[in-house]
Amino acid sequence: MNIRLFFNRLFPQNCLLCGDASGAARVCPACLADLPWHTRPQCPQCATPTPLGQVCGACLKRPPAFERTVAALAYAYPLDRLIPRLKYHGRLAVAPVLGECLARAVERLAAPDRLIAMPLHAKRIRDRGFNHATEIAREVAKRLALPLDVDSCTRIRDTPPQMGLKHDARRRNLRGAFACSADMRGQRIALIDDVMTTGTSLDELAATLKRAGASEVTCWVAARTLPRGG
Repeated sequence: MNIRLFFNRLFPQNCLLCGDASGAARVCPACLADLPWHTRPQCPQCATPTPLGQVCGACLKRPPAFERTVAALAYAYPLDRLIPRLKYHGRLAVAPVLGECLARAVERLAAPDRLIAMPLHAKRIRDRGFNHATEIAREVAKRLALPLDVDSCTRIRDTPPQMGLKHDARRRNLRGAFACSADMRGQRIALIDDVMTTGTSLDELAATLKRAGASEVTCWVAARTLPRGG
């Protein structure tokens, strides 16, 4: 018998959402099915909802450095509870759940050459003890057998939080925030993050990778914030 299966039979887990026994899974099948999967028509570049799945006005006006975004879930209940628990309260058990959802959303796509998680500044990693995006990316890499690059990209500026800043202020806040130490010529990169709001962080990181030679950058995010009332 598989050792992990044997262990899970001895010590079954409880679902992170409803608390019922979930065996080897961190979320039970019923709760997993009830998550707010982001399946509505959406802009192919930034995953914001559009009526017919066309490119949105924001991406037409100012095309981002990334070619595509895939968001597994909408940032709504219970994601708006789970993700802050991961980021700010160290509930690391949430990360594999998000990684599983993301892997499901992208499993039929062409495989990138490598995965890169959104970097945190060294100070924030010291404060938190981990990078939540990296923990999500580990699960995606494991499930899809993809290489995870945790060394090539760094956040060289400890920028103030983006929350509350308007779009142009977010761009100024992030200018020059990232560095890439590797030669990315001809590489197809998938960037992993927990939530996309305006996409400015991912755009700046994608631009950094393009300057290092990447031929294509796709954003894979666990959740996408939606317009109010959307």
